Amino acid sequence: MRQVLFLDYDGVLHRGDTYLTPRGVVSSAPGTIELFEFAPVLLELLEPYPQIEIVLSTDWCFRFGLERARDALPLAGLRQRVTGATYEAELEDSALWPARQRGVQILRYARRHNLVSWLAADDRRDGFQGNYDRLVHCQTESGLGDRAVVELFQSRLAERFGETPHI
Repeated sequence: MRQVLFLDYDGVLHRGDTYLTPRGVVSSAPGTIELFEFAPVLLELLEPYPQIEIVLSTDWCFRFGLERARDALPLAGLRQRVTGATYEAELEDSALWPARQRGVQILRYARRHNLVSWLAADDRRDGFQGNYDRLVHCQTESGLGDRAVVELFQSRLAERFGETPHI
């Protein structure tokens, strides 16, 4: 049985949203913010759970494609866990994907792939009604830099995937 973490980037792995400039992707957060600054935090959280796959639920997949979005992750330990994305271009309704609520995107993927054991890390709550216990909700301005969110993440991982981490 697959165990999946649906992962958003903006507002989770780094503070703020991102936008594309002639110099590349930059954060909307004030000051000099390193993209993926909290990737090491996620890697540490997942370390006790080697069976967890990552399915990208980030808009980066729609904008850049799965491979480029995956390759943007700075840590090999995260990149190697990526097995797919909620955005699947081959679906006939893929043009409607960006307008769908994030929770709806994730729930559609979970249903299509018969997932039972999953968790999502996102700064969006839209469309998760009835599934908030499967969501680690981050604040866009702090992402995984918020200790309370990291503690909630640890707890949800242990609850959802049935193991007690030794962090």
